[in-house]
Amino acid sequence: MVDLNRRIKMGLLLISPERFATIGEGTARGSYKERKEAEAAWMVEDASKLADVTFTGITWTREDVQRSIDAFTAAKVDFVLAIYLSWAEDFAFIRFLRDMPPCPVLFCHRLRDEIHLKDTHDDDEFAEYLCCGGLVGSLEASGDVKRFHRPMMDVFAGTWAEVMERAKTFGVAARARALLKESTFGLLACMNEVMWSTYVNPYDLFSQVGPEMRFLSVAEYEEAVENVSTEDATAAMKRIAGQYEVLPNVDEKKFLASVRASIAMERLAAKYDLDVLVLNDIDTVLFKHIGLRPGFWPTSPDVKTLVVPEGDIGSGVACYVLKLLTGGAHVNYIEPFHIDLPNQNFAAGHAGPNDYTDPRGKCKISSDVRFAKTKWKYAGAPFAWYVFPEGRKTMLHCSQQTGNFQLVTGQIEALPTNHFLATYSHSLFRPVGQGCTEYFTKLLRQGVTQHYGIVDGDVTALIRDLAMMAGFEFVEV
Repeated sequence: MVDLNRRIKMGLLLISPERFATIGEGTARGSYKERKEAEAAWMVEDASKLADVTFTGITWTREDVQRSIDAFTAAKVDFVLAIYLSWAEDFAFIRFLRDMPPCPVLFCHRLRDEIHLKDTHDDDEFAEYLCCGGLVGSLEASGDVKRFHRPMMDVFAGTWAEVMERAKTFGVAARARALLKESTFGLLACMNEVMWSTYVNPYDLFSQVGPEMRFLSVAEYEEAVENVSTEDATAAMKRIAGQYEVLPNVDEKKFLASVRASIAMERLAAKYDLDVLVLNDIDTVLFKHIGLRPGFWPTSPDVKTLVVPEGDIGSGVACYVLKLLTGGAHVNYIEPFHIDLPNQNFAAGHAGPNDYTDPRGKCKISSDVRFAKTKWKYAGAPFAWYVFPEGRKTMLHCSQQTGNFQLVTGQIEALPTNHFLATYSHSLFRPVGQGCTEYFTKLLRQGVTQHYGIVDGDVTALIRDLAMMAGFEFVEV
């Protein structure tokens, strides 16, 4: 499994002209080269607060840029931050644009917080004047950026503090892009035959997005359930029952069976080193052999695999993207149910696996009444009935309605809600800055599905950057 919280890996490319190196020698503030080396030193030190920085020294020559490219490639940096320290010839930069392997690049012009120049007839002042000329170099290089039109490249101008803030957002997205390519998804056991618009091409998932897909069988899952000891299942059940209110409609035998099936699912995912498990939890074959759908993922804080329901791989991508961009924050799974026009809100949630462990939410252990009257062995087996925490959320959708994957996002607010929708983890929501009709009209026109991930806060900027880097179509509604 990938490390969701590993440090960002940044390559730092600082460009200066060799022809200026000796200007200002013997002056109070030293030569141009001495000044730029001092500037580079504090830049590296400051950038190291947010990332592991690969820096081979200022790029003065063609040989220097090749050395930087080799170092960035060897370090497998998530992105490169490129800055002109003053005017410089662009022969080094265009070689970087041409020869650097595919990688996100943030090209920035650093604005000085203030400039104090006096009469540049003085050699010391003239050297300082040259040191302040980053705008000249950046404007020159912007033409090269335009000509090469490298993918995964963005341009920004701001003070150093603003550059670092932009680099942090860009770097988090770049790290997510890299981690997607290291990730493994599992499908248990098939896509959902009653929701065709959720289908995605697993080959495209690998080639366009990154994760490898493993296919798991119900037979292997059934064996995993049988291998969970009664002692392990009972201990987990008692721990869960000790944390949350258990409603009177809960059958203890079925409670134990649901916990055992949840543990087995988690262990099966760990066996295959899965970062995401896409569970088709309404598959009749699953019900026939397991007798229920597992209702208590995650059964402990040690569980690392993200689980999403209904065999929807695209929704797994959406929820996993939110996990990657937030460093492992609680992510929940919803589908909007209905709109309450008078109160301008909508109800949304989902049955099946849903992270219930954020203490800011409200959780009860309840019978799954939707399946209580079915023929399956553990019909009505309990689950963690959860009301999502209040506050602003980012809502994210992923699907493949055309050849490319799309990320469609919007801002919503989770409203104060009491448990009222049986079988579903849920809440009431309100779109931020627009009405429900406008919000859902945009989604309908875009062409989506019913499944979304939600996470605390506004991470739109991170999603936008990741979409640009990973080739997703990006839409903000």
